[in-house]
Amino acid sequence: MSQEEQVQQADNAEGQAASHETEIMPSLEELLKEAERQAKEHYDAWMYAKAEAENIRRRAHEDTDKARKFALEKFSGELLAVKDSLEAALAIDTTDVASYKNGVELTHKQLVSVFEKFNIAEVHPAGEKFDPHKHQAISMVEADAEPNTVVQVLQKGYTLHDRVLRPALVMVAKPKN
Repeated sequence: MSQEEQVQQADNAEGQAASHETEIMPSLEELLKEAERQAKEHYDAWMYAKAEAENIRRRAHEDTDKARKFALEKFSGELLAVKDSLEAALAIDTTDVASYKNGVELTHKQLVSVFEKFNIAEVHPAGEKFDPHKHQAISMVEADAEPNTVVQVLQKGYTLHDRVLRPALVMVAKPKN
């Protein structure tokens, strides 16, 4: 093969390669359409995710509202039995103090049972060291007890799952001078 034929063959190969490359390379319009399609897909996915997040937020808000609204439903149902007992005691025509006392004692037992069922515990700290988280000191008195010890309980306190509902009102022993 002559040198001229080789040059011509090389030129043909380059021409074919160049025409082949132009066929493989997409046009600018095709690139733009593809970019627009991808942008629309991303936008649609973003809008879906945004709507889903808003739905989750709305459902969570509704759930917390329902939980807050009906949190005391079981407790209230249990207390209705106590109320019924009190009303039944008031409806009795007898004036016998002993029957009233028995009725009140039974109602008290019902109430204590409801408290136990819902983890409401009494705080009766007589003789314990004063704890400002559980007790509210009304006054300090001179006593034979160790200083800062609860000497007298004026009103019981209550806890719900170890969280103070109402502190006990107490009198505390004074330090001796």
